[in-house]
Amino acid sequence: MEVISNSSDIELFRVDAPSEGDTRRKMKKMKSFQIPDLYKSTIIGGIKEKRRLQDKLKKDFTPTVLDYGMVKFLISRHFGFCYGVENAVEIAYRTIDENPDKRIFLLSEMIHNPDVNADLLSRGVNFIMDTSGRQLIPWEELSANDVVIVPAFGTTVEIQQRLSDIGINAYQYDTTCPFVEKVWNRATAIGQKDYTIVVHGKPSHEETRATFSHAKENAPTIVVKDMKQTIELAKYITGEKSAEQFYEEFKGQYSEGFDVTKDLQRIGVVNQTTMLASDTQGIADYLKQIMIQQYNIEGSDVTAYFADTRDTLCYATNDNQSATYGLLKEEADLVVVAGGYNSSNTSHLVELCEQKLPTYFISSADKILTENLISHFDLHSKTERHTSNFIPQKDQVTIMLTCGASCPDAVVESILLKLHSFFPEALPIEA
Repeated sequence: MEVISNSSDIELFRVDAPSEGDTRRKMKKMKSFQIPDLYKSTIIGGIKEKRRLQDKLKKDFTPTVLDYGMVKFLISRHFGFCYGVENAVEIAYRTIDENPDKRIFLLSEMIHNPDVNADLLSRGVNFIMDTSGRQLIPWEELSANDVVIVPAFGTTVEIQQRLSDIGINAYQYDTTCPFVEKVWNRATAIGQKDYTIVVHGKPSHEETRATFSHAKENAPTIVVKDMKQTIELAKYITGEKSAEQFYEEFKGQYSEGFDVTKDLQRIGVVNQTTMLASDTQGIADYLKQIMIQQYNIEGSDVTAYFADTRDTLCYATNDNQSATYGLLKEEADLVVVAGGYNSSNTSHLVELCEQKLPTYFISSADKILTENLISHFDLHSKTERHTSNFIPQKDQVTIMLTCGASCPDAVVESILLKLHSFFPEALPIEA
């Protein structure tokens, strides 16, 4: 197999749990993770490790090229299990092994990946809630002898207290991603300085619900889901809209006791870690400019009204999005993006790819039904649809391939192998 990155051959070799990112490298010095073999891939792991060794400072976002003659794959520079997911997977499986005689529950999906969650269910783990927060198992059915795992998204202060009241330690099996906790800490810091916290995130997402809950412990808090909502929020800062309208327009997205007449005079922006970086930056820049205009601010005086918050996206979100931009600089016939359909970070990669090429969002290789038919998720209609003749008929087909931060390497490998199998005269894949 020929594997090319920047015209240099890449060797393939087995690697377990390859790491990415400056922050993550520091963490890896303190801890390495044990990931079940069913999530690993010799091919994908080898590519990742080789790229990591070639580009330790992560300056190169060009894709890896796998050229098999009739079909060529462009593999994104960064994708797959991130630090937070590896941490969550290890804790969950270790918890199962260490508690064979106990009932084990997850508050909700540990991560947004169907393969991982299905495997946990097959091992006897039960979900207390679904991803929207709807109760599946009544709290009354739990006891102090049960084990409850907190998912990577974290959980709310209210649920932590609920578990404590039952006699369950919410922190004993806590897989909350360190980068989510970083957002909570940032929100706490600016809240303690009397800024109102604006959270850019999807209001119904587990992580945003958790961040909102922790943020409101220290300051008035409001969630905005996109720039459109942010523009409307700004109209309450400038007085273009009456306070009475606010409580209906942002119903369910502001903390109890929020006073729109005074709580928007000093603000700071944090975000759900998996949002598009450009969207969060645009929202922060827009609100900062509104404050400058509203209060006739010059120079550094803006900090009296707008908190100096650095970006709170996790390293993996940044890396994956940057790598996707690098991927899309190349020419191809189509893009396949793998991951859970309710995965926020994956859906944003799909949004980027859709702007340039036919894009197929699939959860696994099983969604590739035949060489002429694929079942894929439509972000806009929120439904699966079928597309025929998704692979063009030409002498050489170029396919881009990437996935979200909660998608196992094994899934990417199976997609690669299945697509390759549709080209019988292509060069063989040799792991």
